[in-house]
Amino acid sequence: MGQRVAVFGAYGHTGRFVVAELLERGFVPVLSGRDADKLRASAAPGLEVRPASVDDAASLDRALAGTAAVINAAGPFATTAAPAIEAALRAGIPYVDVAAEIEANDDTFTHFGERARAAGTLVVPAMAFYGGLGDLLVTAAMGDWTSADEAHIAYGLNGWHPTAGTRIAGEVSRERRGGRRVRFSKGRLEYHDDATTVVDWPFPEPLGERPVVAEFTMADVVTVPSHLTVPEVRTYMTTEAATDIATPDTPAPTASDERGRSDQTFLVDVVVRSAGRERRAVARGRDIYAVTAPLAVEAVRRILTGRTRTLGVASAGAAFDAADFLASLSEHVSVQVTR
Repeated sequence: MGQRVAVFGAYGHTGRFVVAELLERGFVPVLSGRDADKLRASAAPGLEVRPASVDDAASLDRALAGTAAVINAAGPFATTAAPAIEAALRAGIPYVDVAAEIEANDDTFTHFGERARAAGTLVVPAMAFYGGLGDLLVTAAMGDWTSADEAHIAYGLNGWHPTAGTRIAGEVSRERRGGRRVRFSKGRLEYHDDATTVVDWPFPEPLGERPVVAEFTMADVVTVPSHLTVPEVRTYMTTEAATDIATPDTPAPTASDERGRSDQTFLVDVVVRSAGRERRAVARGRDIYAVTAPLAVEAVRRILTGRTRTLGVASAGAAFDAADFLASLSEHVSVQVTR
């Protein structure tokens, strides 16, 4: 029997993809979350269900007992990350989450780095499409560069049907920053009230040049600078996807294949520049929520088999060999790096 891995938020949209990926990889998922009825309804025959709440530390301890690792797929992570990390530290097991919330990820790096190192374990936040994939691509593109002047991550989504969890997390983030926008510039996070701007981005084919919302800031502004010396990190989003996420009545994603993936496609275009030189990495795939599952599960697999580079709190690019990690995702994501 494979190792047991707890999944907090197992009945959520992304959590269900994570559970399926764990089963496919030979792990034994232990399903956890706040709603016992939803857990039982989502559980495949033979899977153990352990209800738990972030405001009940004992329930979290019971949920993690005897497991080798935990994947937190339950947002908003401003509420769930810290209690789940605390429980993982008490259990002495690694923690991985799929947080896209900028401030929640920043909190994880700020508050848990020393404690996780002292415990001899690894905490990997934002091990997802936003934050994790971009960080891996930037790290792979940089290669032997130890620093760069700027990193640009352009998200070419053909559309974005957000889950209820995405909407709630967005509301929490907006409240935390008082409705202001955020950027990473001059080596730090800056909050501002500037109006959004639209520019053209030269995506590779098949997208080609497309209008994007500039400074559509995602979790990459936390993960990339956490281990790379890049004072300017900017992220962009195609206007179609930005409009979808800003429209209250955009429906949630719907399955269009046997794996439950939607028909959403993505192209992530990364450009890093240093002293007039430029390097690039491009990733293509389908369904940003579905692709988060192999990212998170591969992270757990590598941690449990000792294929890591550090302890403490670390982003994907710091914790793992970025190029090798991306290559392992070839079934889900095609990647091209140009140096």
